Amino acid sequence: MMKRRIIAAFIPGLFVLSSLAMAQQTFVAKPLVEKRVTELPPGELFWRIDNFETKEQAQQAAGPMGLVAEAKGKFWLFTLGPAGEASMGGKKVAEIGPIPRINATQYLLRVNEAGGPPGSVTSVHTHPGSEAFYVISGELTQKTPHGVIRVPAGQTTVGHGGDTPMEVSSSGSTNLEEFALFVVDANRPFSSPAKLD
Repeated sequence: MMKRRIIAAFIPGLFVLSSLAMAQQTFVAKPLVEKRVTELPPGELFWRIDNFETKEQAQQAAGPMGLVAEAKGKFWLFTLGPAGEASMGGKKVAEIGPIPRINATQYLLRVNEAGGPPGSVTSVHTHPGSEAFYVISGELTQKTPHGVIRVPAGQTTVGHGGDTPMEVSSSGSTNLEEFALFVVDANRPFSSPAKLD
């Protein structure tokens, strides 16, 4: 039986993992949109995801905690705020939360576009804040010291608090496509290598 070696490459703005034995086994995560803020909304935090007909409509609906992006042939608005709110003119796709709060002097709100073919996996890593996931297609598996969760297409999950070691993989029978939504300390490295015990 041939063993596969996994190589991790950290490139600014791009996180790539690949298998030497199977070059197509690549899990990629890249920033889609981000912004820095000095304060977070009060109370429990949720990520809301909406679709819009045009980018201009999404930009008009975006408040100070909204991030607008074009991806997968659609216009998206990702908004951090309280539960149950709505974006004028948008079609709500998902609401994820509550998100674990962090304390920092500056926050980075970021949405990564991520995924890969079945069997692709990230290295074990941490983030200095909270992460949430929305799975567009395929199935995501997240392994942490708290256990293993599987998230099918069309579903969401909230990650654990900051600095939690994790490994994310594409565990379905089709390619994983997902958004990873972050609230992290902007003054710390976005991702750090870690170990799962």
